[in-house]
Amino acid sequence: MKMKKNSFMQGAFIATFGIVLCKILGVLYVIPFYAIIGEQGGALYGYAYNIYSIFLSISQAGIPLAMSKVVSEYYTLGYYNTKERAFKIGKRFLFIVGCICFLVLFIFAEDIGYLIIGNIEGGNTKEDVAFVIRLISTAILVIPILSVSRGYFQGHRFITPTTISQILEQLTRVIIIVVGSFLMYKVFHFSLKATVGCAVFAATIGGVVSYLYLLYKEKQNKKELLKKEIKVKEPKISDKTIMKKILLYAVPFIMIDLFRSLYNSVDVVTLVKTLVNDIGYSTADAESIMSIISTWGLKINMIIISVVTGLMTSLIPNLTASYVQNDMEEVKNKINKTYQIVLFCTIPMTVGLSILAKPVWTIFYGASKYGALTYQYLVFVALATVIFTATVTIVQLLKEYKTVFLSLIAGMLVKVALNIPFIYGFNKMGLPAFYGAITATILGFLTSSIICMMFLKKKYKVNFESTLREFFNILISVIVMTLALSLLKLFVPVTTTNRFMAILVVLLYAFVGAVIYLTITYKTNTIQNIFGKEKIDQFLKRIKIKKNKKQAKKKVK
Repeated sequence: MKMKKNSFMQGAFIATFGIVLCKILGVLYVIPFYAIIGEQGGALYGYAYNIYSIFLSISQAGIPLAMSKVVSEYYTLGYYNTKERAFKIGKRFLFIVGCICFLVLFIFAEDIGYLIIGNIEGGNTKEDVAFVIRLISTAILVIPILSVSRGYFQGHRFITPTTISQILEQLTRVIIIVVGSFLMYKVFHFSLKATVGCAVFAATIGGVVSYLYLLYKEKQNKKELLKKEIKVKEPKISDKTIMKKILLYAVPFIMIDLFRSLYNSVDVVTLVKTLVNDIGYSTADAESIMSIISTWGLKINMIIISVVTGLMTSLIPNLTASYVQNDMEEVKNKINKTYQIVLFCTIPMTVGLSILAKPVWTIFYGASKYGALTYQYLVFVALATVIFTATVTIVQLLKEYKTVFLSLIAGMLVKVALNIPFIYGFNKMGLPAFYGAITATILGFLTSSIICMMFLKKKYKVNFESTLREFFNILISVIVMTLALSLLKLFVPVTTTNRFMAILVVLLYAFVGAVIYLTITYKTNTIQNIFGKEKIDQFLKRIKIKKNKKQAKKKVK
């Protein structure tokens, strides 16, 4: 079937739909997966995935966007031969980088296992960790090349095939993780190590399926991809120049993705050993906490993080357009609007999930000794991540790469420096010791965000007064919402071990919380200031019209 090019709005809608669907699949599969492998299996899965994420970031993060930009640029100029050379150079380069990363992971898997586990006994062993790392390392041979192909299609404005490839990859992965782990552990009674190995190897199979689909679409639409719409004489552009351009576009995204992965890896390397050797936790409890922080809790946090993902999809072209046109007042306005929308959406979601940690954890994973206790604080990492992602993306779009790198390094240094001292400190204060590691993560993300905000204020004269004003209004609304939900707890407790009852409790609290929050923010004009009074009035009019139509139909009957 012949592919059709997508307009900007079509492309944005298709891409956003694909992201949301993949996120939904990524959240839902953890419910049966957790039931199969439990917290020890989740810890082992998290060890492998977090180390893999670092090497994946090095080998491919930012490449789809970089390749998309390069191909689109040469395609627009009519440099068709250069465009195809860029695609081949990108594939060749990423294949070499992927092979190097694969060999490093495969050869040094046992050393990495020892770095994570040390000599701790009573849970997963360094051999178990090495086994799953070796299996997941095979994905690095496929995913980087897949990312180049996605960027190639996006550069031609063929968004649909790349979105389908993402959905195929995630769907294949989820099916293998759930079905494969169930058959291996529950039916054929393989070891937990082998079961988790099957789950992590799903990343490789998902990548292969997705890549084969794109190869098929490339072959099927070769004429359309090689079609020459503009006839110009192409200048001589060296392979070195093309490679420099790809790296120039990709490196900032690689750095952001890499540092985000490193935050989790600091916990993977330090948390379990510190809790067991120095604080006195059992290995089973420490690995249970580690699995919640590195795997299970982060999956629920994706509900909040996905909100900003959609927002960034819209922000990138809009902010870039205003910046290119040198309309700095509009740039400042859009920066403030971005923060206001992010805070408006994510603060009540974060606080709400923290209050409902017990029933939410029950819905996803059932009863757990540390699940709700850990997640009620871990959810604030999602809020810090969202602010961090929005801030760093804004500075990056303004091409201030030096500031981006400095802020990332500063945030990472805060995390590394405070992680173990905070674990000791929180334990001394009588608080859960692992809250120290979570606090270090939050402070690391906020450090990077504050550095970038100070830079925006100093160089671009961005005035955050309007955002601060709306932030205080949001905060007051959330405080009132929290007090109301606390009163509701007297009549409808949130402690239930029944999954169906937990769903009812969450729905009730979400409805009450949303009504209170939206009512107060409407009365204080916060919604109108952020989203625009005209849009809110139009929305309310539509609701009234629909209600009047329904009432009229009832009267006729």
